Amino acid sequence: MSSDHRIPVDEHVALTVAVLTGLGAPERTARIQGEWLCEGDLRGHASHGIRRLEVLAGRVRAGLIDPAAEASVQCPRPGVLRVDGNEGFGPPTALAACDALPALAAEAGIAIAAIRRCGHLGMLAPYVERLAAAGLVGIATTTSEALVHPWGAAPAMLGTNPLAAGLPVDGGEPVVLDMATGQVSRGKVLDHAARGEPLPDGAVVDAEGRPTTDAAAALDGAITPFGGPKGYALALVLEVLVASLTHTALGTEVRGTLDVTDPVTKGDLLLAIDPAAFGGPGAGVAAYLDTLRALEPAPGHGPVTVPGDRARAVRARNLELGVPVDPGTWSRARELLVDADRSR
Repeated sequence: MSSDHRIPVDEHVALTVAVLTGLGAPERTARIQGEWLCEGDLRGHASHGIRRLEVLAGRVRAGLIDPAAEASVQCPRPGVLRVDGNEGFGPPTALAACDALPALAAEAGIAIAAIRRCGHLGMLAPYVERLAAAGLVGIATTTSEALVHPWGAAPAMLGTNPLAAGLPVDGGEPVVLDMATGQVSRGKVLDHAARGEPLPDGAVVDAEGRPTTDAAAALDGAITPFGGPKGYALALVLEVLVASLTHTALGTEVRGTLDVTDPVTKGDLLLAIDPAAFGGPGAGVAAYLDTLRALEPAPGHGPVTVPGDRARAVRARNLELGVPVDPGTWSRARELLVDADRSR
């Protein structure tokens, strides 16, 4: 993707808003979804950016997303939320949970939201950052379509199952982790296949389970879990955890965020922990993080960073210069606006 093709943030969000309101979404709902797609591109993760608008619009047209749906939030016991997205978009549903979690965490010390029947949540970092800004430890995870092979086998049986965490730091920016449990994203495989470019060694396997750098062959194969058997184990634990608490699907039965044909069957978890319940935030964290950043880099490495530093720097730069978007992706997104206008 060329970083020379940049779009102002307001224009980027406005395009999604126009497409989705044209398909029946309320303005507020469309804006939340647009802001989350923009966050993907702002942070340099095009797989979670406006390239997803085409699938979202297709799912609305197919009746698989109700653009006007609002989440139902129930609290069956202290510290527990059951959130039903009612087949609506992901970010508005997850934000409804985020808005309800702080009060529950303040009362019980810890609160968890089990979310089902909503679209793809997009970047997880903004949710845990929102909780960290409220002084809470935020943790998020979700399942996805089976794209990753188990360690020692060929077929894709696990999601990329990301894990995100936001830890507030007195006197500093939060520590923010947002990582998938696969070596690469499906979006990166698709992007490299379209451009005929190889993928890194060890990132994917072909249909027979043989390591390959051929992105086209990987489309019929699977993504490799990061860290070998340890990444596989983490992905499996997260898959079972999410599916068990949200009563959603596992493995190849998880569908509905990449296609325009199947109802969504994945689940999501959001967790909030109130440090006040444990005597308040720990002392010395900011100084410790600064000590890490001040370390002399090892040969061949750049400055030492803390999780969240790079994403904040990339985001700040793109806010100033404009959001980098592949020209072809932007053209297709604009075509969706024409289609939405025709369907009015």
